[in-house]
Amino acid sequence: MLFGLSLSQSFRILQMVFCALALIIPMFRGPMSSPYGIWCEFVWVFGLIVAVVVFVIEKCLVDKLIELLVLKHSWNDLSCGLNLLSSLMLLSACLIYCTVFVCATCIADIICAIASILALGVYVVDTVMLKLKCPEGYLSSLRGILRFSQAFVACLIFTAVYSYFKGVENQFRPGGLIWCILVYVVCFPPTVVVIPSHLQKCVDLLRCCDLNKLELVLDVVAVALYVSAAILWPVFGYKNNKRDSKTQDYRFHDLNLVTVLTYVNLGLYLADFIWTLIVLCKKSPVHTTSDTQQQSDTIPFISMASWQFPVTPVTGCGVSSNETTLCK
Repeated sequence: MLFGLSLSQSFRILQMVFCALALIIPMFRGPMSSPYGIWCEFVWVFGLIVAVVVFVIEKCLVDKLIELLVLKHSWNDLSCGLNLLSSLMLLSACLIYCTVFVCATCIADIICAIASILALGVYVVDTVMLKLKCPEGYLSSLRGILRFSQAFVACLIFTAVYSYFKGVENQFRPGGLIWCILVYVVCFPPTVVVIPSHLQKCVDLLRCCDLNKLELVLDVVAVALYVSAAILWPVFGYKNNKRDSKTQDYRFHDLNLVTVLTYVNLGLYLADFIWTLIVLCKKSPVHTTSDTQQQSDTIPFISMASWQFPVTPVTGCGVSSNETTLCK
């Protein structure tokens, strides 16, 4: 306990301080024009909001109420998942900012990068501690990590694509690359929508079919679309690409980044497809066995009931009073 705060609450305050410091320093130089700079600012804002919201909820003891009324899993699972996502995003911001903006004479950028790295370190430590408290759940499990990693990689693809097409004339936008952009855009919203459907209790009342089957269909469509993007983006992107200027050199790096991230997301969707298929295959035999067992439990009851007949004692007629006969 430090100043009446627990260790996790102290981590939240450090996350706020470092994310706010990394955000404020570049803002003094004006708005960011680079897509990668905009992404870094978005990451710091996201990390700051997550730290503030979680701190206020836990300080006001609202987490137990949310866990009881809203969440299908524990609050620690949601907090651990948000920390995992924030850590992943801060890692990308640290790498991008140090690569694109930091130089030997840029003192402000160096301080900003240090603050971002410190925020990443605090988030990682807090995530490990929360994972030890929450061994089970959705966001903190491998399946949840795969799902929000797909959305995270898609955001990086959007950033690189915007940087690639920034200032490019229409003749350098072939139809194959436009198709790839449509693939990235179409696959992103269903991926994001699936995540809260695993977390909220109220979604169960609105769901008309099995969520695992919906995810299987989503993964099949996403894998097929990303296979086409993985083929078309390198074919149309590297065609007639000349590195004859510094701007063309930057565009070539953007092209490489989109290509690599497309294959990464294709692998993530394929892994999620295999995982969902395994879950469905494991669930179906269980239901069959339980149904069979339920039927076997009811059959003896019916058969025994069918052999019960009422009997009445009969006295006289040559039959003793201790004997009984069936009443027809």
